[in-house]
Amino acid sequence: MQNRISSFAPLIDDQSEIIILGSIPGVKSLEKQQYYAHPQNKFWKIIFELLHEEFTEDYPERIQTLKKYHIALWDVIDSCERKGSLDSEIRNEEANQIGELLEKHPNVKAVFCNGGKSYKNLQKLLGKNYRLPVILLPSTSPLHTVSFEQKLEGWKKILDFLK
Repeated sequence: MQNRISSFAPLIDDQSEIIILGSIPGVKSLEKQQYYAHPQNKFWKIIFELLHEEFTEDYPERIQTLKKYHIALWDVIDSCERKGSLDSEIRNEEANQIGELLEKHPNVKAVFCNGGKSYKNLQKLLGKNYRLPVILLPSTSPLHTVSFEQKLEGWKKILDFLK
């Protein structure tokens, strides 16, 4: 098995109103030290489309756009062993302290999970009847082979929780 990998620090501030949780960064994201860095991952295209913002490849601008709309990002898994980028290859995982983070940021009113792995792990962490809505979104990963339009439609749920 490969060396242990770790997630990034959460991107969150006191104005954050929703948080989007992935599982743990893939190989390309770890190389670039950027959330959702794989060029085939549709996360950034979906976010910019939903927010009616002009798409950019510039990572600091992407982060500023999330902040502008009070969107936080993090991962459910703090560290694990994984060969490649597949969630199915994750072994010996340790969880991030999601509950503690949410307690420190009371403005967050909903939690969204980018794909099934983060959703299942979060339910184990927080329980099925957590005080905030926990909503499963279609994975933006290129391995989740539904169309961009279907993914975008599923992700429209976040708009209900943004001003």
